[in-house]
Amino acid sequence: MKLHDERRDYEQAQLRREQLPANPMALFAEWFAQAQEQANLPDPTAFTLATVGADQQPHQRIVLLKQIDDGGFVFFTNYQSQKGQDLAANPLASMHFAWLSLERQVKIEGRVEQLEPAQSASYFASRPRGSQLGALVSQQSKPISSRDELEARYHHLSADYDGRDIPKPEHWGGYRVIPTLFEFWQGGRYRLHDRFSYQRSDTSWQITRLQP
Repeated sequence: MKLHDERRDYEQAQLRREQLPANPMALFAEWFAQAQEQANLPDPTAFTLATVGADQQPHQRIVLLKQIDDGGFVFFTNYQSQKGQDLAANPLASMHFAWLSLERQVKIEGRVEQLEPAQSASYFASRPRGSQLGALVSQQSKPISSRDELEARYHHLSADYDGRDIPKPEHWGGYRVIPTLFEFWQGGRYRLHDRFSYQRSDTSWQITRLQP
């Protein structure tokens, strides 16, 4: 497998200090809206979530962003999953959005907190019925012997709850990542990419240009 010549230059845009708002959430909102408008960019809400467990082993997976508010970034999952176990032991995480057709990346780091049960229940009730059943069926990250066993559970519960509301599992709900650091990356020519970090201080965000 020869990968030495797999490369391209990045020439779509530039990111300059005078373009940056004081609050990184404003720049994220702008970039996120542009990612959503890109017809050739599938799943703009998808991001890599990195966590570290009690054993100090890093873990990564793709999850979907479900809410942005003044407090931070919200996603939902099984609390007993690998990510849930990691966050119980070490409530810090890193998020990474890769909008490569726009030649952009965003990294966000921060502490993580669980949402209030009422917030999780409200979101769960808004999900499609199949997704609700899936959350009830899956013991996320646990071994299973076959796909057939998983689907058999699904069909059993589907019949069991026929005509009834599906309750939110106690082990399922939302997390909010409360950011303390942002890094915005805009691809540049000659591999001289534009990188800016926002580091939270007591009352504001400190902006720093980083070398590529």
